[in-house]
Amino acid sequence: MNSCINDFATLKRLFYQMLRIRLVEEKIAEIYPEQEMRCPVHLCTGQEAVPSGVCSALDTHDFVMSTHRSHGHYLAKGGSLKAMIAECYGRATGCSGGRGGSMHLIDLQAGFLGSVSIVAGSIPIAVGAAFGSVMQGHQKVVAVFFGDAATEEGVFYESLNFASLKKLPVLFICENNLYSVYSPLRVRRPPQQNISDLAHCHGLEVIQGEGNDVIDVFDKTRTALEMITHESGPVFLEFSTYRWREHCGPNYDNDIGYRTEEEFMEWKKKCPVETMKEILLNKNIMFAEDFKQMTLEINEEIKAAFLYAKQSPFPDLQTTFNCIYA
Repeated sequence: MNSCINDFATLKRLFYQMLRIRLVEEKIAEIYPEQEMRCPVHLCTGQEAVPSGVCSALDTHDFVMSTHRSHGHYLAKGGSLKAMIAECYGRATGCSGGRGGSMHLIDLQAGFLGSVSIVAGSIPIAVGAAFGSVMQGHQKVVAVFFGDAATEEGVFYESLNFASLKKLPVLFICENNLYSVYSPLRVRRPPQQNISDLAHCHGLEVIQGEGNDVIDVFDKTRTALEMITHESGPVFLEFSTYRWREHCGPNYDNDIGYRTEEEFMEWKKKCPVETMKEILLNKNIMFAEDFKQMTLEINEEIKAAFLYAKQSPFPDLQTTFNCIYA
């Protein structure tokens, strides 16, 4: 196994982060049909290893930017669960004041600069944040998450080029889950074209990893951060993973034909949460009672977060036009 396997505290923390994200999103999926959360939700069920592994390797002062599928990144970076759920309910106590919903989360105290619903929209913002950090002499790493579809947007190439030119401390993280909504990679790219090769052509160091193996994600992120720290410039991480639920919403959609049930089941066997649980059990790091207690504590936190959200007020109508700039 890799270098952190004997660090029991790290292994437990990685599992906890994944389990927490999974349970939070399962509760969102369960309650969403009540139609009190009126924003779209893009769930990362099945992809929990990437946000957990990456954010656990970052320092608390480092920054993160995210996409429309933002819950895992926000929680793993230390964002407030209560504020996130309140935001999904459009309440004034939400992390964006009830104005952004699931796709527009922010928690500056946790170093979570925000999530952007526009595909690839967060990438140039992250590069700008890194440029500003360098100009101010802070040298904070800015980690930006995006899906494989973002690599088909022009701003992706412009951002990589500028970050490489200025040797900015940016960690680009591509969560390659094979699909852009319903379109697989094979209908979007020529067969000889590889996402990581595109980043390499812009002069970036490139690391590929198994996105359903949280230990691999954690270790490769640490390696990337060491490269950035030694002023080699930005690093591009590509992790293969797979979302279980529909692109947008709480349901499963294998029945509509863009992917097969067989493909889904093959990826489900690689469940990052269950895989890590087996490692912890086999190494006697955690036991059945430990998992039961951890699950109970997380569920209690989730219950309190939903209660907090439902009891919170909606934004005052007099503030409707606040925070609007032209």
